[in-house]
Amino acid sequence: MISIRRQLLLWLFIGLSVSTIVAAFAVYARARDEARELFDYQLQQMAAAFPHEGFGPITAPFPHESGVGDVVVVQIWGENGAQLYLSRPGSPAPQSMDIGFSTVSTPDGSWRVFSALVGNSIIQVSQPMSLREELAASMALRTMLPLLITLPVLMVLIWITVGRGLKPLNDVAAAVSKRSADALQPLPDHRLPGEVKPLVTALNDLLLRLGRALSSQRTFIADAAHELRTPLTAVKLQIQLAERAVTDAERAAAFARLKGGTERAIHLVAQLLTLARNEPEAAGQPFTPIDLTDIARQVVAEQAPIAAARNLELGLSGATPVPIAGDPVALRTMLGNLVINAIHYTPAGGAIDVAANAQDGHASLVVTDTGPGIPAAERERVFDRFYRHETAGVTGSGLGLAIVQQIAQRHGASVELGEGPGGRGLKVTVRFPKE
Repeated sequence: MISIRRQLLLWLFIGLSVSTIVAAFAVYARARDEARELFDYQLQQMAAAFPHEGFGPITAPFPHESGVGDVVVVQIWGENGAQLYLSRPGSPAPQSMDIGFSTVSTPDGSWRVFSALVGNSIIQVSQPMSLREELAASMALRTMLPLLITLPVLMVLIWITVGRGLKPLNDVAAAVSKRSADALQPLPDHRLPGEVKPLVTALNDLLLRLGRALSSQRTFIADAAHELRTPLTAVKLQIQLAERAVTDAERAAAFARLKGGTERAIHLVAQLLTLARNEPEAAGQPFTPIDLTDIARQVVAEQAPIAAARNLELGLSGATPVPIAGDPVALRTMLGNLVINAIHYTPAGGAIDVAANAQDGHASLVVTDTGPGIPAAERERVFDRFYRHETAGVTGSGLGLAIVQQIAQRHGASVELGEGPGGRGLKVTVRFPKE
């Protein structure tokens, strides 16, 4: 499992270590260069310390000393090239007559040499490069030591800081993990860092939607159980009547009523399943480009035999394509419910018209019938689940318009109920948003 804490610490430690190493090398190189400049200046000052008068020949040279590799050697030559002075007899110091600074290689190692003309004599001050490098490295390491000591201290501080920075995330995770399945109250979002607050806000939005979905589901289950009880009880009673029937006529009547009750129960279950499938939380079918006119043509063709059997005229107005993005199966179900309702409520000899329109950037589906219509006072309530508007002895499950509104809301559309042409019947308009 990927850990943000470990990832942060790893990359911070790597970055800090690389930066410290690079800085250490830069400090070391700079300190070494400065040490070399200091040693060169020392050689130059030693040469300048000699008097500018001429020198005589050496009468008693210094005795030989061992360990010449850690000393500065001074040599003086006269104007005829004769050596007048040697501070370390037997020293492997080079004899260079070049005026100024030079680096001379010898069998015993490299030397740094400074030669200066003083009067008629040449003064040469030389120092082994090994000694200079050793002293320069020592100075550089002493300069770099505080930086190296600071590295582990910084790593500890980073460890503590990352831990404190991730604490709000751990607190949110702990708060969520301690909740029960039905505890959907919003998480506290005060005094949170700016990086954590969007996460908590998104979680609270999710909890709010989940609470609404669970509440809707509980209400749906309770309503469904209540509504199913009636047809199932009727089926049970019809079975009992069929069992007690004495004559064939009584038995046939009981079975006929049993068949009708069973069909109503089947229809109610089918409507409930349709409603459940089109819940916003359950409907996961992606939208695709479709033509509302083609949807209307399919529904009219499916319902035309039923309308003809009831002596109703069912027609389609317009043939212009009306393209939108949507779920074709859900939209066919929505329009099918509207047409079926119109067929059930329109008396024989009436007419039903279906149209797909596009106007002002809005697409719409319109179903108009010549039935009794719906009183204005009830037009809001008819979208409630299981609410039945009983007219002319027509009964139903009370789910048709609830399904229509649910599918319309899923597509961002609105459902408007109005009067048909001439103030007769019902006109249902499903208006889709602009593309």
